[in-house]
Amino acid sequence: MTADNAKATTSRRMPMPTPETQHFWDGTLEGELRLQRCDDCAHTYFPPRPFCPKCASRSVQIAVASGRATLHACVINHRPGPGFDEPHSIAVVELEEGPRMMSNIVDCEQTHDALPLDMPLEVTFEQLSDTIALPLFKPATSTEVAS
Repeated sequence: MTADNAKATTSRRMPMPTPETQHFWDGTLEGELRLQRCDDCAHTYFPPRPFCPKCASRSVQIAVASGRATLHACVINHRPGPGFDEPHSIAVVELEEGPRMMSNIVDCEQTHDALPLDMPLEVTFEQLSDTIALPLFKPATSTEVAS
């Protein structure tokens, strides 16, 4: 599927990779959630940027995340939106490695009762085009949970 075909099959807005975020989007296409880790202070962070937000070092490496997370915050949106089923969750997840990111929770009922805070989650990917796969989260199926 090309980016043009993706626009025809989904009305969801497509992310626009930049040189600083390209490694992240390349990883999502390979089924990996790629973060960055500082060589100087060992801080792991997201979103991608060319320097550590904790110590400002430019000595950073790409690190593949475990894909495990917990639900930090969530709202259930009941308003229509392009590319989304109603209702759908808008969530902040805390990755096992520490960073938080916004995403959607899928593969479960979209109610506050079904999405309790601190719920264990795992990453899954929705491929939108040949160049973009979105990281989404679903309830964890393994017995290992993020702490």
